[in-house]
Amino acid sequence: MQTDVVKIGTRGSALAMAQAAEVRARLMAAHGLPEEAFEIVIISTSGDRIQDRPLSQAGGKGLFTKEIEEALIDGRIDLAVHSSKDMPTVLPDGLEISAFLEREDVRDVFIGRSVASLEHLPHGARLGTSSLRRQALVLRLRPDLQVGMFRGNVQTRLRKLEAGEADGTLLALAGLKRLGMAHVAGEVMDVEHFPPALGQGAICIESRVGDRRIGPMVAAIHHAPTGAELACERAFLAALDGSCRTPIAGLARAAGDALHFSGMVLSPDGQEVHEIAVDGKVADAVRIGADAGAAVRRKAGAGFFDGWS
Repeated sequence: MQTDVVKIGTRGSALAMAQAAEVRARLMAAHGLPEEAFEIVIISTSGDRIQDRPLSQAGGKGLFTKEIEEALIDGRIDLAVHSSKDMPTVLPDGLEISAFLEREDVRDVFIGRSVASLEHLPHGARLGTSSLRRQALVLRLRPDLQVGMFRGNVQTRLRKLEAGEADGTLLALAGLKRLGMAHVAGEVMDVEHFPPALGQGAICIESRVGDRRIGPMVAAIHHAPTGAELACERAFLAALDGSCRTPIAGLARAAGDALHFSGMVLSPDGQEVHEIAVDGKVADAVRIGADAGAAVRRKAGAGFFDGWS
């Protein structure tokens, strides 16, 4: 019989809290446990506190996970809930990604202050985003636009848009759905022309390696097809030494035992692009991603990454 409260670590934004609550609900259902068997512990991260500059200038992806992982290592929490796209490819010793929930919609959405689509923004309009990937993809389609930094959670970005700090912005549809805010979405971007961030739409659970209590508990809610897709995408990212300093996009799709992966790297201005598409088996997900990353790196050449990394 479970007696000790399971402590779930998370960031404090509305979206992060919704994701933690979803994990808790799935664990409750899988194990027949009441809500009071779990405690959601809010942990402030460097990424949440730094709002005055792009993450690429402040230290990269680990800014959203470092403090949470420290709490996991020292036992203040039992498991951590993250947005997979925030996770560095190398984790601290003793920690592992132990489960993925079934993936939500992977697409980005455009939200305009007075227009319904990216195409209809007037020449020279301002688009706000903190993502180098979104910046590069936007400038690939609309090189005339002015792209500026837009930091903050979903609600903060929408307030900035309403206040006129930009004419449009881009957000993940998955996050809006989890917040019950899908109705604010304007144009839903086609993944063929506007591929998502690697890991977008997937919630992951991080825990201590060899934890006999938490390991079996979270294994019960793991979604294997999402796990295969993310294993491929993370291997692609690792092969490119992916960070917040390089615009990288991609998506793996598992169907039965088959897996399709497409990925790209872009220059920050969106004018140089190197793409790849590969089909293979789910069982080879990591190799497919790693090989695709190595192939794109060869295509682009070392100088491609040296210019802004």
